[in-house]
Amino acid sequence: MEHMRALERLEQLARLMDSRFRIPGTGIRFGLDAIAGLVPGLGDAAAALPALYILFEARRMGVPVSLRIRMIVNIAIDFLIGAIPLVGDLFDVGFKANNRNVALLRRHLERRARAAPPVRPASDHADEGG
Repeated sequence: MEHMRALERLEQLARLMDSRFRIPGTGIRFGLDAIAGLVPGLGDAAAALPALYILFEARRMGVPVSLRIRMIVNIAIDFLIGAIPLVGDLFDVGFKANNRNVALLRRHLERRARAAPPVRPASDHADEGG
């Protein structure tokens, strides 16, 4: 349950960074990542910080290394291509590394929850006389 609350916060952060705003009359969404990318150098570095925070939280939640590597690749692609003037700004609008990484994290946590045995309430154990 704790992980799901943390995941909801990470999803809010990812939406803010990748898809918070919409260009009127279109379905095109963008976030602070694309806006920050307009500032050469510094903007892309600043936009990488929330992405790294999401990665840190995934590690704290016990996500396997293989999945974290996929997340790192998404962050690296976003950072490297996003640093290219103009092309990178357009790329940021479409790639949305934070949304991708949080979706990967959600899928992992949901699979893990389905695979876990059900937890019995403590009151169920009281009748066992042990």
